[in-house]
Amino acid sequence: MFLPSALPLLAAATAGVDPHLHFSDLHLNPVAIDLHFFQIKWYSLAYISGILLGWWYLLKLIAQPGSPMARRHADDLVFYATLGIILGGRLGYAIFYAPHLLTSLGLFKLWDGGMSFHGGMIGTSIGIILFARSQKLDWLRIHDYLACAVPFGLFFGRIANFVNGELWGKPADVPWAIVFRDTVQTGMIEPARHPSQLYEAALEGIALFLVLWFAFWKTKARYEPGKLVGLFLLGYGLARFIVEFFREPDSQFSGTFFATTIHMGQVLTLPMIVGGLYLVLTAKGRRHRIEPIAGGQSVA
Repeated sequence: MFLPSALPLLAAATAGVDPHLHFSDLHLNPVAIDLHFFQIKWYSLAYISGILLGWWYLLKLIAQPGSPMARRHADDLVFYATLGIILGGRLGYAIFYAPHLLTSLGLFKLWDGGMSFHGGMIGTSIGIILFARSQKLDWLRIHDYLACAVPFGLFFGRIANFVNGELWGKPADVPWAIVFRDTVQTGMIEPARHPSQLYEAALEGIALFLVLWFAFWKTKARYEPGKLVGLFLLGYGLARFIVEFFREPDSQFSGTFFATTIHMGQVLTLPMIVGGLYLVLTAKGRRHRIEPIAGGQSVA
């Protein structure tokens, strides 16, 4: 039994015509601005846009009652977070996905690509802790506020992955599958694949932002230290773990345990899911009277 919506696809397949959208038909270019002597890529703009929008949103958050930091702290925090994203992201990629980079100058070639979200998260967290201690601030509550702004960067980053035609999904025959370039050996027919980059943009970016938005603005979560960052870790971990079922495993793990059984991305999300769940469930026990540094009156 065929659904009416499937008839055009069946007719196209019978006629020998690929019914799926080809990535080349989208005419997307990884380079946003080409001055011949200098190029600006969409991936770079994604990082910049995520950081700037995240900073803007963070300022909105700290203007509310009970903020753990003032505007001057937020401005300095952006520097620490940016440094943590870049250094942690690159080192994380080398450690988890490309160990050979640790013994070569390729580690410093950021323009060649290769960044790990998990590494960037660890680097940013270390930066926040160092910053908070230097300013005598509550590092866990700062994590709560910053976590609410992270989905901006995740969304733009995944959109940039799609524009670059990288990190595509597994072969699929769903109507929205896309035929990406250079996914198989030369001479082989390119299969249509899940646009897993867009799945991640929707879940890690839009859906996670909405969850954290509701928790911050519509509940008292920001007065329970660790709850917001816990929701972020749990939400991202679950989203990434699910999407990995539709995503092609990294080529360097082909034929290994991390391709045939569980992806490296899923392994790295397990501590996030466990840690996030712990922070959410224990958050009420950490609640205390909040004496704000900015944003108005204290809140019990």
